[in-house]
Amino acid sequence: MNVTTPAKEPLQPGAEAPGFTLPAEPGGTITLADLRGAPVVLFFYPRDNTPGCTSEAKGFTALAGAFEAAGAHVLGISRDSLRKHANFRAKHELSVTLLSDEDGAVCAAYGAWGPKMLYGRAFEGIRRTTFLIGPDGRIAKTWEKVRVAGHAEEVLEALNEVCPR
Repeated sequence: MNVTTPAKEPLQPGAEAPGFTLPAEPGGTITLADLRGAPVVLFFYPRDNTPGCTSEAKGFTALAGAFEAAGAHVLGISRDSLRKHANFRAKHELSVTLLSDEDGAVCAAYGAWGPKMLYGRAFEGIRRTTFLIGPDGRIAKTWEKVRVAGHAEEVLEALNEVCPR
């Protein structure tokens, strides 16, 4: 991880995307710098096998071919372990790469970790946030407080506008 201080709010367009190397499911590690020159979609989600997170990951999986045709890498990030990610991918036949940020450093660096409210209870957790990173390594677009329905389509549309082939 190249970042020493967490972002209090999600990073906005124009900001340099914080570098990271994280373990990946289905195997190996992903280093953001290695993906430079191609657009990257990073979607931060709270937890594997929950209804909203499952729908979001399935949405990106359904459009995997279109993202690939646009030259983009789609990466989901949560604090779940690789073992949980493997189960999640297998159970729901997901094709997207899932990264394990168990210590939460990458979530914090992108401003995707912070205060949340659920059923009147305040707590700290991953805020469902998506970033489109341009081929130059800068944030091209940010989606905060993501509504899952139609989100993958919205990201694909923005990708085609921001990073046309």
